[in-house]
Amino acid sequence: MDIRMLGEGEQPPMELLLNADPSKQLVERYLQRGTSYVAVDSGEIVGVYVLLPTRPATVELVNVSVREEHQGKGIGKQLVRHAVWQAREEGYQTIEVGTGNSSVDQLALYQKCGFRMVGIDRDFFLRHYEEPLFENGIQVTDMVRLSQDL
Repeated sequence: MDIRMLGEGEQPPMELLLNADPSKQLVERYLQRGTSYVAVDSGEIVGVYVLLPTRPATVELVNVSVREEHQGKGIGKQLVRHAVWQAREEGYQTIEVGTGNSSVDQLALYQKCGFRMVGIDRDFFLRHYEEPLFENGIQVTDMVRLSQDL
């Protein structure tokens, strides 16, 4: 498997991106400002992440998604670790990520990759999404913010 920057003129894998973030409007907005990276296995895009500069010396990992049939193989962890490496290579001092309060697996993954919880954006998903979201039988209401110094 290879992880590479999405090529100029190459269409981002919207189906994958929308699996991680169901708001097409938000995804399109951060795609315009961020840089997309894809995991490719045997010529097929199996995963994606986006790095979005947010403040001087800070970048945010805004979307990590792996095709369902490829989940459980460590690809998500490889994508997160690549994002951290890429951010460091680009000279950022901090990488941040946010995920839903109900995203138990994602919270574990980010912490295994060295991120620490730094805050909660209360009611984020109620303010930014028209339809209620549920995950693991829990309504997604708050965004848990995590960060890692590079």
